[in-house]
Amino acid sequence: MPRVKRGTVRRAKRRKLLTQAKGYFQTKSKLYRAAKEAVDKALGYAYVGRRLKKRDFRRLWIVRINAAAREQGLTYGQMMNGMKLAGITIDRKMLADMAVSEPAAFAAVAAQAKAALGAGTTAA
Repeated sequence: MPRVKRGTVRRAKRRKLLTQAKGYFQTKSKLYRAAKEAVDKALGYAYVGRRLKKRDFRRLWIVRINAAAREQGLTYGQMMNGMKLAGITIDRKMLADMAVSEPAAFAAVAAQAKAALGAGTTAA
């Protein structure tokens, strides 16, 4: 098998990794092995963080919708169930934004949900 030296390829690979580790504390930004470990750890945290961000935002939206729904005399669960019965398909992100920026529009949606809840309980 022929000998492979990898001169420029290895240098480029290491330079790329050290660039990723720029700004890290002490040897983690200077020495290859320490930098590699730090970058691997950081990329792991970044991956997990991207997933946690989705959960955190969904929780925030639910809190906002619940607070606005309670002002209209509904709980979060009743609001979502009423919307489903009324055939309103607005996602939680838009609903939370509506609750904050357009309370009148949210109140109209809540009224429709409340009406659908009332109609749903009498029919059952």
